[in-house]
This record gives sequence, structure tokens and C-alpha cells, in this order.
Amino acid sequence: MKRFEGNPILTSVASHPWESRRIFNAAILHNGNRVHMLYRAMGDDAISRLGYATTQDGYHIDWRSHNPVFVPATDVEKDGCEDPRLTLLDDKLYMCYTALSVVDNQDKYQISLTSISVDDLVRRRWTWGERQLPFPGIRNKDGVIFPKRIDGKVVMFHRLEPDICAAYSADFQHWYDVRSVMPTRTKSWDCWKVGAAGTPIELNEGWLFIYHGVSYEKVYRLGVALLDRYNPEIIRWRADQPILEPVEEYEKFGKVPNVVFSCGNALIDDRVIVYYGAADSVLCVATYDLSELLPKK
Repeated sequence: MKRFEGNPILTSVASHPWESRRIFNAAILHNGNRVHMLYRAMGDDAISRLGYATTQDGYHIDWRSHNPVFVPATDVEKDGCEDPRLTLLDDKLYMCYTALSVVDNQDKYQISLTSISVDDLVRRRWTWGERQLPFPGIRNKDGVIFPKRIDGKVVMFHRLEPDICAAYSADFQHWYDVRSVMPTRTKSWDCWKVGAAGTPIELNEGWLFIYHGVSYEKVYRLGVALLDRYNPEIIRWRADQPILEPVEEYEKFGKVPNVVFSCGNALIDDRVIVYYGAADSVLCVATYDLSELLPKK
């Protein structure tokens, strides 16, 4: 594993009120020779909005938006649109994100789902589709859609605390067969709760699935598992040790200390590039040889 020596790759911009405080947790689309990012940003009002940035080499930002490209639009997300994850499926980009509203000083969060065409995203036309709640009223986070239908069904991983759960749909409207597929592990770095990171990556060996785990000390780390290619509820292998944990100053100190948290990854030329938020304050990137993340034969 190699952290990019230029980390962090995105930081806050004091002159942009909507992103003047924190930049972190980016969804990504690798489209040909370019990586497109939708990142979570927070300003003085502490409301999460999404900004856009792009890079040709995956590390150095070529362009970023001056204004947010996705903002709260309904009562259930009035206090923030958080932690996006992008999936290309059926020639359309689907975005899961966390919709946040604060009622009586209590956070109420749930998964929301919307879509955009690849062409619109690449051309920076922010024509988003209808916003839907797959599980209305249910406290839920970390939703991610698999980039391939399995047995004709759309597969979503999400979290009903503390476990990673699965759900299925034929039409993105009705979701069923909700059940736990990856629990926490006692006496381990992922003992308190677990949740999806970026979009699962299909390999010949199965689905490479990067996830985050939280310890009782509230240290956030990243782990990896290999899921069955035809039934992702079956975990073929799950690494005992994390693949990334807070070590650097920018990961250990920030708004929320001791956090590495990912919403986006891509497989590019046998390298897995993982984009991650550090200490809920800045956006960073780390690179792995694919062989590093697979079980040893």
C-alpha cells in the first residue's frame, strides 16, 4: 500500500462558504482516462453539500467546481447530503447518499437514491433524477449499489447498525430480502460497527469489497473482503487486519480524529486506487497492487 505523497489532494476553500471548513468522503467514477469525483463539503453552516472535482492521473486535481453540484432539496435531507457512492449500472449512474435531518436535536439519517447520466456528469450538467428513499423512516447509512445485476436483481449493500446488510430490487422502487451479510467481529479492529466503502469491484475470483470498520475506541479503519461472484452474501474471505488505518497527522488530527473513511475506489491497470476522507477534514488517496488485496494462495 502506498499513500500518495501529495496527500491531501483536496482541502477546504475559505472563499467558498459552502466548502470553507471541510472536504472529505468522495464518490468516484473512472471513465476512460479520467476520474470524476463527487465530494462531501461543509462550510460555516455545517450542512453537507456535494462538490465536483476531476483528475486525469487520479492524484492531481485538474478542475473543481466553484459551486456545489448537489444540495439538500427535501425535508428529509434539509441538514445535509452526506457520503455519496456512485455506481454505473444499466448505462446510468446511480448515487446513494445519506439524507440528514435534525429534529429535536437528534440526527435522523436514512439512505437516499438518485441518478444522473454519464454524459451529464462528464459534461458537468447537473440534471439529477428523482430522489427516492429505499427504506423510508429507517435509520440507515452506507448504501452502495453493485455495478452488475445478479440473477436479474439490483443488489444494494447498506448498514443497519452494526452490520452490513443486503437488499434487492427489480425496479429501484421496491426493496426486499433485507438481511445481515457481514457482522462485526468481537475483539477485532471492526468490533463496533462496519459499513461499505466504495463500489464493489468484479474480478474473476469474486467481488472485491472494501469496507470500513470501527473499534470501540472509535478508530475508523478500512478492511477488505472477497465475496462470491454469484451470491455476494457469501463471504469467501475476509482479511484479519485492516488495509488502511490512521497513521499520518492528517488522518489522526482533524474535526473527527483517527478516521480513514472511503466512499470511492477504482481498479486501474491492476492497481486499486482508494479515495478516502481523513479525520473528516480532507480528501486523500492510497494505491494498492491488486495482488495485495487478494487472499494468498
